[in-house]
Amino acid sequence: MSIKLKITFLFTLLVMLICFVVSLAVYYFSAAEREATFKKRLKNRALSTAKVYADIPDGNFAALKNMDTSSVASLYNKSISIIGYLNENLYMYSDRSGELLYLTQKTIERTKIEDEYYFIYKKKQALALHYLDNNHNFIVAVAAADIDGSEYLQELKKILLLVFFLSVLFSFFSGILFAKHLLRPLGKINAEISLITSTSLSQRISAGKRNDELFQVVQNFNQLLDRLQESFTVQRRFISNASHELSTPLTSISSQLEVAMQKSRTGQEYREVLQSVYDDVKDLQQLTRSLLDIAKTGSQGSIDLSEVRIDEVLLKVAADVQKLQSSYRVAINFEILPDDAQMLTVYGNSNLLYMALKNIIENGCKYSDNHHSLVQTSFNKSHIYISVSSKGDVIAEADIQNIFHPFFRTESASSRPGFGLGLTLAKRILGLHKATVTVSSNPVNGTVFLVELPNITRAT
Repeated sequence: MSIKLKITFLFTLLVMLICFVVSLAVYYFSAAEREATFKKRLKNRALSTAKVYADIPDGNFAALKNMDTSSVASLYNKSISIIGYLNENLYMYSDRSGELLYLTQKTIERTKIEDEYYFIYKKKQALALHYLDNNHNFIVAVAAADIDGSEYLQELKKILLLVFFLSVLFSFFSGILFAKHLLRPLGKINAEISLITSTSLSQRISAGKRNDELFQVVQNFNQLLDRLQESFTVQRRFISNASHELSTPLTSISSQLEVAMQKSRTGQEYREVLQSVYDDVKDLQQLTRSLLDIAKTGSQGSIDLSEVRIDEVLLKVAADVQKLQSSYRVAINFEILPDDAQMLTVYGNSNLLYMALKNIIENGCKYSDNHHSLVQTSFNKSHIYISVSSKGDVIAEADIQNIFHPFFRTESASSRPGFGLGLTLAKRILGLHKATVTVSSNPVNGTVFLVELPNITRAT
């Protein structure tokens, strides 16, 4: 069932329920009002009969009977009885013969106790009234059929049923229009979504001027498209650059081997060719390993996490980076170490953190003029701050936004060995550890990478 029909049926059901409750309320209160009015009429007639009876001479019921026969229209099918204090029938009258009103002993006793007692007598409403003064003590009982009230309620019932069914019918067609109007923006959104493909991710859905739930859905969907488009762009760029970087050493190896096999050469020449091929294979191996490392850090669920002392990782990184080249120097300046070991402990993967920090520190040595990197650390109750600074070529502001992209290299770095994957890998690893890395570069302070890691108290 479509949403349009669901909304229509729900709307119809709601209106039907409201109309049903209102109809019941109208009928109930109308019936209660009619009953109260008729009881008032019975009481008025009983009081009138009692006063007339109290004022007439003993045994002279002519005036009373004349009143009863002349007021046929006031009450229909009425029956009147007067009971003495000894429970004897003093007077009885009925519009129809054979329908005299006889009170039971139980009714008489209850009337004497309550003074007024309403009851049903042969499908007619009846009232027994106890009249008591200094000279009289008797009971007047009046029973009659509320024909006007019954006819009124029957007509009211027909009207309410007709209005109920017309309301349901009207609400059904109104619900269709209501649902159509309500879902019209959703239909437009659906039509625009159907035009979006992997080759047209730049298209966005129009959010309109309204500020409702649909507007928020459209905004979130457009933001999702922004992220998807960015991911596709990065992926295409990554594949293009990776293909190019992988083909370069393969082409070089193939060309050197092809040239070497064109004629016989001396052992020294073959050794030179093999050495060159070996260097290209090492570059290819390093490139492949970097690509695999980036791929492995694409999912947080694939790494093992444990408690890691960041000072131990930094000391190991500094020692290993200095072994890469004799000119590399790494100076680590620890702020006053905290007494609480948890302030310098992070929850993460030791090998991945080592790889990320090594790439950042090694880059500082590689691209600085003196091949030195200064590592400064500071701590607070929730984070560990690691600053890696070096003096060298200033990175342009526009390039800072791109240095973490795969294969991106600044113009000054293009002449030095590398593939432009180290910082990409470092940022992904730090992201897995809920850490951030920012870069600033100027002629005074040089280039500074600031890593902000949540310590174990923050992570838990």
